[in-house]
Amino acid sequence: MSSASPAVSIGIDFGTSNTVVAIAADDRRVEAIRFDHGGQRHSVYVSALCFWEDRPGAGAQAEGGPWAIEQFLEGRHVYRFLQSFKTFAASSSFNTTQVFRQRYKFEDILAAFLRTLARHGGGKFGFEAANITVGRPVRFAGGNPDEALAMQRYRAAFERLGAGHARYVYEPVGAAFSFARRLERDATVLVADFGGGTSDFSVMRFSRAAGSLRAEPLGHAGIGIAGDTFDYRIVDHVVSPRLGKGSSFRSFDKVLPVPSGHYTNLARWHQLAMMKSNGDLRELRELARTALKPDLLEDFITIVDLDLGFSLYRAVSDAKVALSAQDEVDFRFKGGGVDIGAAITRKNFEAWIADDIARLGATVDKVLGEAGVTAREIEKVFLTGGTSFVPAVRKLFAERFGNERLMSGDQFESIAYGLALIGHSPDPDRWAASQVA
Repeated sequence: MSSASPAVSIGIDFGTSNTVVAIAADDRRVEAIRFDHGGQRHSVYVSALCFWEDRPGAGAQAEGGPWAIEQFLEGRHVYRFLQSFKTFAASSSFNTTQVFRQRYKFEDILAAFLRTLARHGGGKFGFEAANITVGRPVRFAGGNPDEALAMQRYRAAFERLGAGHARYVYEPVGAAFSFARRLERDATVLVADFGGGTSDFSVMRFSRAAGSLRAEPLGHAGIGIAGDTFDYRIVDHVVSPRLGKGSSFRSFDKVLPVPSGHYTNLARWHQLAMMKSNGDLRELRELARTALKPDLLEDFITIVDLDLGFSLYRAVSDAKVALSAQDEVDFRFKGGGVDIGAAITRKNFEAWIADDIARLGATVDKVLGEAGVTAREIEKVFLTGGTSFVPAVRKLFAERFGNERLMSGDQFESIAYGLALIGHSPDPDRWAASQVA
């Protein structure tokens, strides 16, 4: 069936780390688009872009998802590799970034990424489809996110692809619709969606009448703390000290600390990708000339100059995931002559993220207050997203709601499935973010 048919509903979950597209036919059977790469089929499309030129002045080409990573790892071209770029959506300080001879706005980057997504979808969906629902965070990532700016940028990108008619729905609402298919009776549900850049929460009341599912939104809340934040803590405590954090440099007759802002950018994946072009690399080279421990700064320079950010990201992410199943892991990053190794215990990791967990708990309190319900009145808690498997996160919800009320779904596909189902609900536009409570 053509995706342009109004009988087909498309749900797009554009995430900080991964993107998933789901299609629901009129019989409400939902399936995720599969992408064939390297002899395997994937439903998850990594939210990454790689720009390169085959020869100077030939014009930039772009690849996304696993193909972007493939281009990056092959290293046959001069390239720009971008990851976690969703984090820039609500940043008023981000205007453009240089990609060879062209400056790209956020909407340019997102549109380029979405084009690769559709191209590798094998013709199974297109942005000309009549019924498209796109997920968005309850609260965008960043210290002072500009929601109106973020949505303006989203709409501009989708309009360029012919999807100016798309509706935008809170991501946890999408997850709630996916979960609701499993309910056998009326229930008040808390949905917790842990992404890469944000954690979003919705309280929904589901009921069944005359064989149909009805849903009532009671409250929503979000916070810019999620998987990338936990990565940040590992980088800050394990990697940054090995690259000169806390060391000093000479400035005339003074000994001064190396500016901490460079290490903040190192630990934020979307900022690390920009360090080569925003002046940070030049300043690091100047600092290394008078640093008291120049070898540490030289290793930092190597990571930025050789675009080793993605390799560092994988090493940090692998350690974080392993700590969900092990009490201790051996962290190791090697590349470009840089070799960083350290043992990380779950106890230390949980101490590093303790304040983040407390802020997540406060956001749960906020959504319950907005919904006008107590923890006792929540009958089911649906956890989705990879960070929901972090033991400290799980413990937060178990202590408040009890293990018996906690349920999990597919950590990657739940939101996209629900967004596609919303397109088939009796009044899908009711669930647009500007319309919900």
